[in-house]
Amino acid sequence: MTHTHPPILVTGATGNVGKEVLRFLLARNASVIAAVRNPAQERSAMDACVRLAEFDFMRPETFATALHGVKRVFLVRPPQISEVKRYIQPFIEAMQDAGVEQVVFLSILGVEKNPVVPHHKIERLIMASGMAYTFLRASFFMQNLDTTHRKEISEGSIIVPAGRGKTSFIDVRDIAEVGAKALTETAYTNANVAYDLTGAEALTYYDVAETLTEVLGKPIRHINPSILRFFRLAKQNHLPTGQVIVMIALYTSARLGLAGRTTEEVQRLLGRPPISLRQYAEDYKHCWQ
Repeated sequence: MTHTHPPILVTGATGNVGKEVLRFLLARNASVIAAVRNPAQERSAMDACVRLAEFDFMRPETFATALHGVKRVFLVRPPQISEVKRYIQPFIEAMQDAGVEQVVFLSILGVEKNPVVPHHKIERLIMASGMAYTFLRASFFMQNLDTTHRKEISEGSIIVPAGRGKTSFIDVRDIAEVGAKALTETAYTNANVAYDLTGAEALTYYDVAETLTEVLGKPIRHINPSILRFFRLAKQNHLPTGQVIVMIALYTSARLGLAGRTTEEVQRLLGRPPISLRQYAEDYKHCWQ
């Protein structure tokens, strides 16, 4: 297959959103490069059509080669990196130097009102860079349930300090499909827009536990620990402190009722309703069994 378009670089290519973005881009016959820390190790897991480039935010010497010939980038901040100035800003500058024309950045819902989260600073840097941008301001990922919370759900509980606050969970496949569209369709590629992406319904973690109970056919309970207890549990599970603090900030906003907003963007952009939590749970059932 010959590609006339310059390749699209996908960072976070092994993560739950990045790998779906790759899948949707390949379905659109785009030429893609997956930015990964260890190409030799990842080769077998990747589609044969995907080129791999060695890339690490902590190693600026990997930037230029990964960006060679690239005009569009899908940017994901690795959860363990919270020092934007030190690790992300140099990459944004490298993109400018390499002549990148468009950045699609995986951001978070409500980021414009939340200067504490790293995504806020990243958005400002991209806006100031002069490159065209699309911000995917996504609500909480359903896929956090089969990654971060996989073990505890398998054991019968979901432990988050979100109280009875509602969250407008979104399936990463919906985010990725919007991202692929933004990277490949001319109507979207020069847009300088932010999309607030959510699922169709706002649910409490008690609702989530109930849906998982029905789909898995075994009881799953929501345990609502104090923030201190949650912090201790997360540290026992060896999560980096920066990541735990971001998680606490997100769960706190859910507890305070700030994460429950739903939007029509997915329906409008994809022409179909967002994937529901029940559909997600059915599709990922094997993860908790």
